[in-house]
Amino acid sequence: QVQLAESGGGTVQAGDSLRLSCLGATRLFNTWDVGWFRQVPGKEREFVAAINSGGNVRKYGDSVKGRFTVSREYVKTTVYLHMSNLKADDTAEYYCAAKRPPGSALDAASYNLWGQGTQVTVSS
Repeated sequence: QVQLAESGGGTVQAGDSLRLSCLGATRLFNTWDVGWFRQVPGKEREFVAAINSGGNVRKYGDSVKGRFTVSREYVKTTVYLHMSNLKADDTAEYYCAAKRPPGSALDAASYNLWGQGTQVTVSS
């Protein structure tokens, strides 16, 4: 079983950058695809980014393309979400999720495990 823990959230100004981390508890995490989602109260969970187990396929939601980058560091069993040029609309609770390949990277229902979330607040 894989457990996930997000970190790195906080309050920043518009235009700033932030890096979120998703730590997998075991090396089994390195064989799973990982996605990032975000949610604002009263709205549906939104796909942000995903990276496959091999680290060579990345997908991004339209609202973050060109500003966010997803990467993974196998030695540290960690997936990162690098967020730059943050906007007020990026304010949300961010969750990482993991799933065994294959399956849709964009569909939250494909993911088996979820972290507890980390809050990102962007002030304008």
